[in-house]
Amino acid sequence: MSSRNTSVAVHRGALLHFLHDPGDGSDPGAYEYFSDGLLVIASGRIVACGPAAALLATLPDSVPVTEHRDGLMVPGFVDSHVHYPQTEVIGSSGRQLLDWLEDYVFPAEARFDDAGHAGSVASACIDELLRNGTTSALVFGTVHRQSVDAFFGVAAQRRMRMVCGKVLMDRNCPDDLRDSAASGDDDSRALIERWHRRDRLHYAITPRFAATSSAPQLIAAGRLAAEFPDTLIHSHVAENLAEIAWVRELFPDARSYLDVYERFGLLRERAVYAHCIHFDEADRRRMVSTGAAAAFCPTSNLFLGSGLFNLDASDAFGMRYALATDVGGGTSFGMLQTMLAAYQVAQLQQQRLHPLRAFYLATLGGARILGLDDRIGSFRSGREADFVVLDLAATPLIARRCGAARTIAEQLMVLITLGDDRAVRETFILGQPAKPRLPR
Repeated sequence: MSSRNTSVAVHRGALLHFLHDPGDGSDPGAYEYFSDGLLVIASGRIVACGPAAALLATLPDSVPVTEHRDGLMVPGFVDSHVHYPQTEVIGSSGRQLLDWLEDYVFPAEARFDDAGHAGSVASACIDELLRNGTTSALVFGTVHRQSVDAFFGVAAQRRMRMVCGKVLMDRNCPDDLRDSAASGDDDSRALIERWHRRDRLHYAITPRFAATSSAPQLIAAGRLAAEFPDTLIHSHVAENLAEIAWVRELFPDARSYLDVYERFGLLRERAVYAHCIHFDEADRRRMVSTGAAAAFCPTSNLFLGSGLFNLDASDAFGMRYALATDVGGGTSFGMLQTMLAAYQVAQLQQQRLHPLRAFYLATLGGARILGLDDRIGSFRSGREADFVVLDLAATPLIARRCGAARTIAEQLMVLITLGDDRAVRETFILGQPAKPRLPR
C-alpha cells in the first residue's frame, strides 16, 4: 500500500445505521441498509458508507479491503446508564431495590476508596462492554473521587468516548459512603476541571437519587449544572414504589419525584434519568419540555421487580429515551440481551418494539440523549469510527435462522433473540480493533 493510503481503512460487509427513529419500521428513510456495503475510514473517522460496488470504484486499488463475510456492521452500542462499580455484584439474588442496595451495592461500593481496586474493576467493566459491542456509555462511579479518576484513566487509555461522574450522597447512606454538600461540590468541580472534554471524555453531575441527597447538596448540584451547561446530569427517578413513597416523605412539597429534580434546576438538555417507570402525564410533559431524557433499563427493572417502562405512553408525549443495561441491577452487559428484555417488556403491555427501533435505541438513540450524536451513533461522514461487526453465523442456530430471514428486520430479530457476546465478532474504537479476547 502506498504511503498516501496508510491512514485509510476499508471494511466490506452488510451495513446498517440510522438517520432518525424508525418507529414501527415503516419509514425506509429512517435508516440505510446495504446488504453488500462499504465503510471507508480515515484517521479514525468515517469518510463514507454506501454500496460496495459504487464506492470501490472511487478508491485506489492500493487500499486494502477487510472483508466481513456473514458480518453486519453497525455503529457501536451506546449504554445510557451503567454502574461500573456494580460489576462486582451483577447476579446478586434480588430483593426489591432498597434492600438490594443495602445488602449488596453499598458494601461493594465502599471498597472504591482504594484506587487500585477501582482501576481493576474499571478495566474489567470496560472489557465486558467492549466484548459486548458497547463503545460508549453514561457511567456511575461511587462517592469516591478516585473512582472517577480510575474509570476515566482506563477509558482514556482505550481511547473511548465515555461519560462518568462522582456520586453525590450526603444522607440516608452508610457513613463510609457519605460526602457533604461542600465536599461533593469541591470534588465534582475538580473532576470537571481535570476530565471534562479531555480526549473523548465528558463529566456527568451525579446525585445518586433524591433520597440520598439533602436540599443543600441538590442546590449545589443545580448550581453546577447551570455553571457548566455542557456537562451531563445523571440520576435515577421513579424506579420503585417504596422508593417513590420515601421521596414523597422527604420532599412533601414536591408534586412528584421528578418535580424534586426540577425544583433544584436538574432538568435540562443532557439530563438523563434512569428508569422513569412510574410517571404520570405531567411528568412526561416536563421531561419533554425541559429536554431531559430517560434511560430504559429493562433487565434491571425485571430483575428487581420494579415495574414496566411504558413505551407507548412515552411516545405519545414525544419523550426521548434510549436503552441501558443498568449493571449490576441489570443482568447483562450485552445490548442484544437488553434489546430482548425491552421487546418482552413491550409485549407484556400489549405494545410493540420493532427490531429496527431496538437497534436505533441502542445506537443513534443513545448518542442523541447524551448529546453526542454529532460524534458517534451513526455512519454519517465525519463521525468517529466506533463500530461493531455482528456475526450472522455466530452459532449454528443463528446461521440457520439468519439464512432463512427475508429482511434485515428479521435478521435483527434473530440477533436480538439468540445473540450474546458470541455474536459480536469485533468491536472497533476509532477504526482500530478493541474487543478483548477471552482467556483460554
